[in-house]
Amino acid sequence: MPYEAAWHQIWTGLGIGDADPALLPALLARYSEPHRKYHTLEHLDACLGNFALVRDHATHPSEVELALWFHDAIYEIPARGNERQSADWARAALVGAGAAPEVAQRVHALVMVTCHDRLPQTSDEALLLDVDLAILGAPPVLFDVYEAQIGAEYCSVPEPVRRSRRQRILQGFLDRERIFHSEYFGNRLEAQARNNLVRSITALGASA
Repeated sequence: MPYEAAWHQIWTGLGIGDADPALLPALLARYSEPHRKYHTLEHLDACLGNFALVRDHATHPSEVELALWFHDAIYEIPARGNERQSADWARAALVGAGAAPEVAQRVHALVMVTCHDRLPQTSDEALLLDVDLAILGAPPVLFDVYEAQIGAEYCSVPEPVRRSRRQRILQGFLDRERIFHSEYFGNRLEAQARNNLVRSITALGASA
């Protein structure tokens, strides 16, 4: 996709003008790191494409879009705190560009919600979460590719440990009352996501 044009449009939408010219190349380099198999530019493209479908539903669309750019900016394996480092980077970039403190803080919170450890507090957080998790409701063939890519990213983790952890993560999504929080994604993806999760959890258990 034409990243430069999309990137410029975000900052224009924020009313700030362009960010540090080194920022976009730095982000693109991060998403192109060789250890990434799923959390790549392809994933970023998918997120931006899905968000375009619901952009009119967002309260602060440019903030959500910028948060999507940053939500997997830092992705180290093994590591804890990737989301916080990514959120901190986004906030620092906004502050450095002259954004209002409340804008920088909202974007920080949007990135942090991708820890998937709490319910969204705003409609924008709900949209961002649904966009990030849309792959769970993909057709089975695409979902299986996703699962294989996640497995490849964590290939350094012993297989029994990796399978157990992955089962626990997927079961956590399945146990939720709702996987998707917005009407748009819920109506379209909830049922398929639950089917995919059950199938993958079963397969992981059978191979343990």
